[in-house]
Amino acid sequence: MSAPAPNPSLGSNAMAFPAPRITLPLGMSVLQTYSGAFICLEILFGGLVWILVASSNVPVPLLQGWVMFVSVVMFLCSTLYLCVYLCGLADRVDTDWNLIDFVYHFVAFVFYFGASVLEAATTAAAVEPDRINSTTAAVVTVLYFRQYSINVVATIFSFVVTLCYACSLGLALRRWKL
Repeated sequence: MSAPAPNPSLGSNAMAFPAPRITLPLGMSVLQTYSGAFICLEILFGGLVWILVASSNVPVPLLQGWVMFVSVVMFLCSTLYLCVYLCGLADRVDTDWNLIDFVYHFVAFVFYFGASVLEAATTAAAVEPDRINSTTAAVVTVLYFRQYSINVVATIFSFVVTLCYACSLGLALRRWKL
């Protein structure tokens, strides 16, 4: 009587982890999807927010420092995330990429929404130096017209980036729950 043959798949390292779940294509074809297009828009408009806030001389460092932090970090993370798909690295890491996509875009949406509200609050509280009186001097931010205009544009683009992250979040939720 012979012993039963061992199952060769039990000793394989490939079977120790589940196969990666990726529904986005890898390589340049990721740019042909809605998710790839939104990630490119997040990078483009996020970089624009970063540049605009930095060029406004950051009149309220406590509020706009958070806006700068969020715009720089999300710019870098979105660029890295897109590079992972463009280089095909997502296929080499065994994880649920759909869940990572959802969690990343959720965190980015929450952070960018908060940053957009803070940027809007900074811009809304701004006045020109010649319009300050004794009753409003303690609660206003002094901005010249050029800085005010830059902050208005930064606020608009910050909400545009937030909308892009919201759309990416919706697409990621749909892929994750497939």
